[in-house]
Amino acid sequence: MFENHLPTEELQALDAAHHMHPFTDGSALNKKGARVITAAKGVWLTDSDGNRILDAMAGLWCVNIGYGRPEMAEAAKRQIEQLSFYNTFFQTTHVPAVTLAAKLAQIAPGDLNHVHFANSGSEANDTNLRLVRHYWAAKGKPTKRIVIGRWNGYHGSTMGSGSLGGMKFMHAQGGMPIPDVAHIEQPDWWMQGGDSDPADFGLARAKQLEEKILELGQDNVAAFIAEPIQGSGGVIVPPATYWPEIQRICAHYDVLLIADEVITGFGRTGKWFGSQTLDLRPDIMTIAKGMSSGYAPIGASLLSDNVANTINDAGEFNHGYTYAAHPLSAALALENIRILEDEKIVDHVANVAAPYLREKWEGLIDHPLVGDASIVGLMGSIRMTPDKAARAKFKSDEGTAGYICRERCFANNLVMRHVGDRMVISPPLVITKAEIDQFIDRAVQSLDETHAKLKADGLMVAA
Repeated sequence: MFENHLPTEELQALDAAHHMHPFTDGSALNKKGARVITAAKGVWLTDSDGNRILDAMAGLWCVNIGYGRPEMAEAAKRQIEQLSFYNTFFQTTHVPAVTLAAKLAQIAPGDLNHVHFANSGSEANDTNLRLVRHYWAAKGKPTKRIVIGRWNGYHGSTMGSGSLGGMKFMHAQGGMPIPDVAHIEQPDWWMQGGDSDPADFGLARAKQLEEKILELGQDNVAAFIAEPIQGSGGVIVPPATYWPEIQRICAHYDVLLIADEVITGFGRTGKWFGSQTLDLRPDIMTIAKGMSSGYAPIGASLLSDNVANTINDAGEFNHGYTYAAHPLSAALALENIRILEDEKIVDHVANVAAPYLREKWEGLIDHPLVGDASIVGLMGSIRMTPDKAARAKFKSDEGTAGYICRERCFANNLVMRHVGDRMVISPPLVITKAEIDQFIDRAVQSLDETHAKLKADGLMVAA
């Protein structure tokens, strides 16, 4: 264990001098000083000043079994002592890779019986981009190269995965999207549905996929990629009509369906995978985060029998990563899955934590700042608005209210993330009813303080 003997100010100065943070205005953070986390247990973080913080984001959507599990430390020690590293190139394998691949095939839905390992969701989605193009070339249809994603979807931040996603602020930097990637609109009824019925809106947004396929040409479209529930885009829960129509369109036009379950996998929605919750039948599933509960980097693409057999029969697939299926990461993923199974944590989500949190979360709609409260399993969002009846945006720049609320959460020792003017949550799956009560109390306090500041600063004004 790394022991910290430095005061917070010195740690912040070292961080500012040498550490470039992801998705951060480095200059602004260096002036402010990063919050230094020194320990964690269960759903609680401790910072370098001794504050005890309730983490309602499970790290970054990932610490499903909670922090500080001694079983994970013991599993890491055993694996490092036996086999610290070997790769799976050159016609070799090792026991953790074999065992984890078989376990994933067992718990995955449908015929997703094959695993191509990576080190993150970003890498796995890069793999998917190459994989679907190689698949169609092997099928004698090399022109099927275009992958369609959704605006405001998130699939990672590499050149490939960042292009598949539809975050326009990311596309503005570094030359994204790459060629042969297209996008359709997201199924966000609250913000974009206008006066339409949610069911009609869901169908209309799904039919955009059909329209885009016809525009681009069926013989040119390889796959459609989407999160069952958009995570980083703001926990956008689609209308019930959306996914059945998407599934129909993909089948009708012979387009592969990639379900990005980096966030929704491993119990987050109350079932093992979001595809089971929403009754999807993907050809490929992207997994990461909850596979190891963040205890070690690991990701993977789960492939259907059809896709895997086609790839395997087409000769060498010239793709892979040095650390893919790393013995340590694979061993920790296996131990994580064992804990999820043995402690019936997915059942705890479905039968205890999620119903209780839903009741409390949806009750936030009574707050004067909250216009929408959406939740599936243990991932949810609230949309802040100056005018509930009109489902209005703030006149101020998008994210102004969200940032204020995030800062009030931090001040109240609560981690909630802001996505624009939505506040999103994804707590560890082991959260108890008592901890949910503490979480909601801190969330309400933070909303109250945000509302007061917005009024005091003249920001409770609709666009």
